[in-house]
Amino acid sequence: MIIVTGAAGFIGSCMVKKLNDAGHTNLIVVDEFSRAEKNRNLEGKSYLQQIERSIFIQWLKENAKDVDFIYHLGARTDTTEKDMAIFDELNINYTKDIWNICTEHQIPLVYASSAATYGLGEHGYDDRHDIVDQLSPLNPYGVSKNNFDLWALQQENTPPKWIGLKFFNVYGPNEYHKGRMASVIFHTCRQIKKTDGMKLFRSHNSDYKDGEQKRDFVYVKDVVNVCYFFQNNDPANGLYNLGTGTARTFLDLATNTFHSMELTPNISFIDTPADIRDTYQYFTQANMQKLMDAGYSQPFHSLEEGIDDYVKNYLIKEDIY
Repeated sequence: MIIVTGAAGFIGSCMVKKLNDAGHTNLIVVDEFSRAEKNRNLEGKSYLQQIERSIFIQWLKENAKDVDFIYHLGARTDTTEKDMAIFDELNINYTKDIWNICTEHQIPLVYASSAATYGLGEHGYDDRHDIVDQLSPLNPYGVSKNNFDLWALQQENTPPKWIGLKFFNVYGPNEYHKGRMASVIFHTCRQIKKTDGMKLFRSHNSDYKDGEQKRDFVYVKDVVNVCYFFQNNDPANGLYNLGTGTARTFLDLATNTFHSMELTPNISFIDTPADIRDTYQYFTQANMQKLMDAGYSQPFHSLEEGIDDYVKNYLIKEDIY
């Protein structure tokens, strides 16, 4: 059996689709299945059983002998949440429980880390293990992800294979339920439908003009391809960046969304909300050499290709992947 946690969520449901397409239907899907708009992501997908997040750890202890692989993609991902206790419970201690069971029963584990661990990028965006203890994330979510990475690197007893993937700015289908945390492409498409225009965050950093804040935007179909690569290959255990290696501006993002909708760009700017202004990342760009050296050679979607597929095949139709 293969387990996917966060399976009704954005990346998790796309992982289930990827596994189904590769012929895997012996899946256990784990999540909090209380939201109909989120559960829609699992429609049409094949799996053996749903397990509620709250009872999963006990279930795993009892069924570990039958588990072949775990994708732990579930997490609390709200970057505006300030209560560290929530992240301690859901992002750190819960993942430690999974790790320890995987170690005891020798189950390979791929888990979601985050580029939020890099903070302002003072130490660059290299997925080297020797800089993890120097990183300064900007919010409790990033702190929780970095704290688990640190803990994992300190363990003498580990799963036979363990990979922590530092997801950069992931976008793509199945994020309809994410609200404020959905990608700018999602919000651009929605705003265009309602107002014929798009409002981007104004820059509050003199080094960046409005709309020229840059992120490494990576299409979710590429993300799940990389995850699946680690199921079927055996590179060195550890942390790996998962972006494209190319930073693009939010203006690029919005402009290409208009183009994919066959519209003339109509972009204006509003102040960045005060609650995220002081912790806003103005630049991220993954160093992808480590993944390439591990043998991953499949090309990534360009921003234009990813947006075009997302907008035309999913957002306009309001369809799922």
